[in-house]
Order: sequence, then structure tokens, then C-alpha cells
Amino acid sequence: MKFKKASPLKGEVHIPGDKSISHRSVMFGSIAKGTTQISHFLQGADCLSTISCFQKMGVAIENNGDSVIVRGNGLRGLKRPDTVLDCGNSGTTTRLISGILSAQNFDVTVTGDESIQKRPMKRIIEPLSLMGAQIESLRQNGCAPLHITGRPLQAIHYHSRIPSAQVKSAILLAGLYADGETRVTETHVSRNHSELMLRSFGADVRCEGTTAIIRPAGELYGKQITVPGDISSAAPFLAAGLLVPGSELLIRQVGINPTRDGILHVCRAMGAGITLMNEQDASGEPTADILVKSSSLHGTVIEGAI
Repeated sequence: MKFKKASPLKGEVHIPGDKSISHRSVMFGSIAKGTTQISHFLQGADCLSTISCFQKMGVAIENNGDSVIVRGNGLRGLKRPDTVLDCGNSGTTTRLISGILSAQNFDVTVTGDESIQKRPMKRIIEPLSLMGAQIESLRQNGCAPLHITGRPLQAIHYHSRIPSAQVKSAILLAGLYADGETRVTETHVSRNHSELMLRSFGADVRCEGTTAIIRPAGELYGKQITVPGDISSAAPFLAAGLLVPGSELLIRQVGINPTRDGILHVCRAMGAGITLMNEQDASGEPTADILVKSSSLHGTVIEGAI
């Protein structure tokens, strides 16, 4: 590879869809009633693992590249798969799907690649077991493969020692099937994509401070979803636009969820020329076009919640 000094960067950038939201749109669409049409879906291996798992449980999912159509089976319509559910390298798939599977009327084994089989799953096994789930780590090491036997679940109030969107989401998804109000309290609010999207699908979800609360659902309903651009994928362009003299970049339709936009706060604290334009709300998720202009940056302190 050869690198040479860049001239000013000017123009528009369209970045890939948000991975977290792409995962959830397929999962929630699969357990919803009716059709969910997803635009700007991220065609990454992790998200494709989520599609594969739900197809194996009888959900009709049509992947057309940038758009995905999910014809949901309803909250209680998943079918026992004929094979092990392979989540590939996706921790999001493994942890979130465990919350859904804990309440089904069948048993199933969930696994992943060599890396996933080393990642800790006790953080979801513990709260789901408190809800009455039957989850066995087949190697007795707190990791996948996990054998999950669906059972009736009871509501709990779980205090999460380490804020984690994956752990919170697994509990909330199990809470859709529980016998009462399920609560998850964190020391500070982790990413809230699940809460926002579940509410848009018709779930009874609310937040009180750092506590997310969900009530059991009779049914969820399919909808149209436009996945925002992933702010993580926007980060290199933000940096390049700020650092290369004379640059001006417009990064289109980026997700600016307050639980994800820390990079914008830090850059602004360093004197960055960043302007949010065309702010909208897509499926409950705030989005904006981000205008970045080259700037003379100065040091700042990054600490505390940020």
C-alpha cells in the first residue's frame, strides 16, 4: 500500500447501517405479527447470523441486500429448529436470542465460533435463571454452547452490576413473556436501542432514571424500519474531516442516539467544527446529517460518564 498526503476532503459520505439496530430489527420483526420491512440493513456477518438463526426457527426472511423483509411468526410462533443455532461471531445474537428462547415451548442449543465459545455468558445466564429459565452451559464453563429449555418465566427486578445493553436486552426480551413487570436497573444507562425499538413494535416499555421496565406483551406488530448509519463507522470520517486542512464533509443520516454520541461531545470539547443538520426520528432513533469542517483542535479531559 502506498500513502500520500491528502488534499482537502470534500463531499458527502453515506455509511453502512447500524449493526446493533440491524440485529434488533430482524429479531423483533421475527417475533412480531405481520411484515417488517427493513431498509439500509447492515450486511455484515454478525447480522447475517441473526437472520440465519430465525430462519431455522421457521421465520420467512427475504434478504434483498440493502433491504430485508421479515414475515414474523408472532410472539409465540417460533418453531423448534432441526439443528443447533449457530451465532457465528456475534455476541449480540447469542445473548439477545437467549432471552427470547428462554420462554419458548421447545429446547434448543445455541453456539458460535471459537471466539464466542470463550466469551462469558454467565451475565445472561444468571438473570434469566432468576426468571425461571433453564440454561445449561454444556461445557460447564459459563460459555457457549448453551442448551436452553423454554419454560414459563416470572418477572424480576434485576440490578446489573456492569451496565450492558446486551444483558439488559436479554432480560427485557424475556420480560415480554414473563408474568408481570420486569425491571432492569443499571448504574448508568447503557445503549437503549432495544427499549426504543420494542416500544415502536407495540411493547409496553418505559424508563425511570436508570431503570428500564417492560410488561408482558400480547403481541408485537411488524413495521417499516430505516436503519440509521452507524456512528462507529462514521468516526474515521469525522476524524479525517477535522484533521485534514481545508476539508468539509457531510456524513448522511447518522444515528445520534444520546447513549452512542460520546464522540461528538468529545470532539466539540476539543474545538471541533461539527454541525447537526436535518435532524429526524427514524423508528424511535434520532438521526442527523453531520457536517464536519477542518478545525484547529485543542486538548480536553475525558472522564466520568463520557
